[in-house]
Amino acid sequence: MVISSHDFSTFSTLQSMDPLPMHGRDMGVHPDDMIEVQEAEHETKQEVLENKDVVVQHVNIEGLGRTKEDLLGYEISEVFDAKNLIDVMKKSHIARQKLLRLGIFKEVEVVIDTSDGADALPNGLDVTFEVTEMKRLTGSYNTMVGNNEGSMVLGVKLPNVFGRAEKLTFQFSYGTKETSYGLSFFKPQPGNFERNLTLNLYKVTGQFPWSSLKETDRGVSTELNFPLWRTNHTLKWEGVWRELGCLARSASFAVREESGHTLKSALSLAGYTGGDASFLKEDFELQVNRRLVWDSVLSASLWGGCLLPIGGRPSSIADRFYLGGPTSVRGFGMYSIGPQSEGDYLGGEAYWAGGLHLYTPLPFRPGRGGFGDLFRTHFFLNAGNLCNLNYGEGPRAHLQRLAECVRWSYGAGIVLRLGNIARLELNYCIPMGVQSGDRYNTQTFGGAGQTRLL
Repeated sequence: MVISSHDFSTFSTLQSMDPLPMHGRDMGVHPDDMIEVQEAEHETKQEVLENKDVVVQHVNIEGLGRTKEDLLGYEISEVFDAKNLIDVMKKSHIARQKLLRLGIFKEVEVVIDTSDGADALPNGLDVTFEVTEMKRLTGSYNTMVGNNEGSMVLGVKLPNVFGRAEKLTFQFSYGTKETSYGLSFFKPQPGNFERNLTLNLYKVTGQFPWSSLKETDRGVSTELNFPLWRTNHTLKWEGVWRELGCLARSASFAVREESGHTLKSALSLAGYTGGDASFLKEDFELQVNRRLVWDSVLSASLWGGCLLPIGGRPSSIADRFYLGGPTSVRGFGMYSIGPQSEGDYLGGEAYWAGGLHLYTPLPFRPGRGGFGDLFRTHFFLNAGNLCNLNYGEGPRAHLQRLAECVRWSYGAGIVLRLGNIARLELNYCIPMGVQSGDRYNTQTFGGAGQTRLL
């Protein structure tokens, strides 16, 4: 593919333009004088490169197979706006990053040379992008550990399926508590990769032993991602056919009462686009981390949420919030805080939780600079509450109810980091504020892939 400056074009990265090292006999020059001379030469060369006018005449893209040429023109067009060599290098680097961001090339290399041919200008440049396309079909296999459960994940991906950075993905996951499979199609807007559309078909079967509940979801969803000022936003519609059932014969009457089939349709806020699950739901999360002396880190976090049923229908057990466990309020059983019936936890319509953590190196720093750096000593204080609200009482009554019967815990332990995606914790916890029906444990062992520092 060749694009001239008269048409539409692009550009990418460059190699270093630093001066070559100097070798030769000692001519009696003082080392400090040599440093000053080199710095002066470097500044002079930099000034020449910045001030010398150039024109990018042609852009060549080599190595294309199934990729459509019109897609790449949007990503590299700004290279033609460069006015000097330094600017060409910068815009080339940006263009290269845009090409890699498309997810259709394994490698992108850039070569800058003077223009050749009858139309070559004295200050003309030719830029060549050498690309290596990804395979038509790729697969992956991995295992994941998170929230005290494990799973095996198999995936198949067809990148650049129609030649314009589209992506078709199939994924199957089999876990100790959840099994799922889904098909996803991703389509970006040419020239604006941040604006993209995703379509999903999926089926998820999960077990929730804390509620004696099993759930099967069959759904379809569509997501529109778009930038707005300096932020990114997602508009999502989802339609789900949900089947709730009892996980055990000992399930409480409250759980059996909610068993059956429901249809949920959500557009950012659920319930306005059909179906029989109608509610408004909002949650938030705040976190601050600060590095202290001796490689210690202090972390503080606060998160919470509220669910408001609408249309005169009560909320479903599948939509409520749950609290408790090694990734929220430590020392309490997994999701074992709040309303319950006959030992089954029903979740709540409002909650809050907070945590204060101090991570320090191991005492005396054994294995420093190696395996020992994967371990951290962990001191923590967690607190939270979950309940149902009477929305006719007003905000003050809601806050008062959330402030009553607060569960909290403190303790210490050891944290092991597994790469950049997982961690294991072994903690000794002292739970406080325990209420009737809460499950708690003074010793906790947890593993997580991506978890809140609560």
